[in-house]
Amino acid sequence: MLDGIVHLFAAFETFANFGTLFNVAWATLVGIIIGALPGLTATMGVALLTTLTYKMAPEQAILVLISCYVGAIYGGSRSAILLNIPGTPANAATTLDGFPLARAGRAGEAMGLATTSSAIGTLIGVLFLAIIAPALAEVALGFQSYEYFWLAIFGIVIAGQMCSFEDAMKGWIAGFIGLFVAMIGQEGIHAEERFTFGWSELSGGIALIPALVGTFGVAEILTVMRNRAAEMATGVVDHVIPRLSDLWKYKRTVVRSGVIGTAVGIIPGVGEDIGAWISYAAARRASKEKDQFGKGSKEGLCAAETGNNAAIPGAIIPALTLAVPGSAPAAVLLAAMLIHGMRPGPMIMIESPDFVFQVVWMVVLATIAMAVFGIALTRPLLKILRVPRERLMPVVFVLCIIGPYAITLRLFDIYVTLFFGVLGFILREMKYPMAPLVLGLILGDILDKSLRRALVLADGDFTPFFTRPISAILWVTTALVIVAAIPGVQRGFARLMGWDKA
Repeated sequence: MLDGIVHLFAAFETFANFGTLFNVAWATLVGIIIGALPGLTATMGVALLTTLTYKMAPEQAILVLISCYVGAIYGGSRSAILLNIPGTPANAATTLDGFPLARAGRAGEAMGLATTSSAIGTLIGVLFLAIIAPALAEVALGFQSYEYFWLAIFGIVIAGQMCSFEDAMKGWIAGFIGLFVAMIGQEGIHAEERFTFGWSELSGGIALIPALVGTFGVAEILTVMRNRAAEMATGVVDHVIPRLSDLWKYKRTVVRSGVIGTAVGIIPGVGEDIGAWISYAAARRASKEKDQFGKGSKEGLCAAETGNNAAIPGAIIPALTLAVPGSAPAAVLLAAMLIHGMRPGPMIMIESPDFVFQVVWMVVLATIAMAVFGIALTRPLLKILRVPRERLMPVVFVLCIIGPYAITLRLFDIYVTLFFGVLGFILREMKYPMAPLVLGLILGDILDKSLRRALVLADGDFTPFFTRPISAILWVTTALVIVAAIPGVQRGFARLMGWDKA
């Protein structure tokens, strides 16, 4: 405990300078703008900025990316409230009550509540990040190849289940497509080439950043240009500083949503959007004003924005301690850490404990900047939403192409970006979720190496995969998630609980 406090203060000293504050300010503002513009997601923003921070000092580069991440998830509430279109998938639940408030002429009040709820939610998540990350890293020291194999499978299965409620199979298919793509190139133990079909460029595998920029950048552009433009609900903004009475009235909702959002964020590959929806559902179930939800409920708006922002630190926790991202933006952040020489995983509290607490301060500083910009720049930021998408999207497309190319100066990475852009667009049109696909790309290497190392250690025996305590917990949980997704089982459970009569 004392060591943690020492590391926490040491980390604060690292960032107590003007250069750090400047990077936090501009990166958070860029993130808010990216999040506010429909079609520009947090994942896209972090991926594009990763290509621009390549030559920065590692700590400052990660600071910039985390600030953009925090800003983008919050910024999506602007378009959700004013346009009824979530700026990022994490803000989908915000539209249910934010847009009705805006149409009632209370857009400023809605945006003020969204700002304070987002800040409080992130700070609740930061508290858990500071407490849980060191403890989880110690637990993860007991993980061996058997556990990492099942952790990768569990991440794909749970992400597929929670990102595609209507048809879990689509989520699982997307996840395993990501796993298969990760197998392309030289395998990690003996450097044997697989699935290259004689194409030398594929021997190095599919680079993560071009694939992510294509999936969340080019695909988003194609999707946005295919859909009709939205009209703003109102151009008039009332007071943006929320009343303390409102915050105090919904204090239990905010705290509950913060805890739920953080817990959901920790689950591999699930992400901020699920955190928002579960927080919203929990708030509605516990509320005394259930009839107001979906019609302009301030409590519903607080729950959604607290839940999605609390999931940010939650998603960073497994990325730091297990090298398994909790969300799609966290997956890009994990890739950026590896690019900048960081080694997230169970050894991080031994090799670089200061970095964990530096991340805590990064999120705190980004949250402060988010709150300041959210309150002070509400009216100027509204003008950004009026930028015609016909002018904006070509600029974003150029950035999507230049960014991946700038990292390695390989023309092949441009082809990868375009391929995954088209693939991502087709999968979106067929209602396949993208988060499991990205998680599969990240976890493919872990799954492959862990499986074969474990078989070498066990001399080809599969028994330890099922008998070791942590492995047993993981595979049983994975099996239960798969069984629970079967429609017949769901209907039987609903009858058992009496939900079918509700």
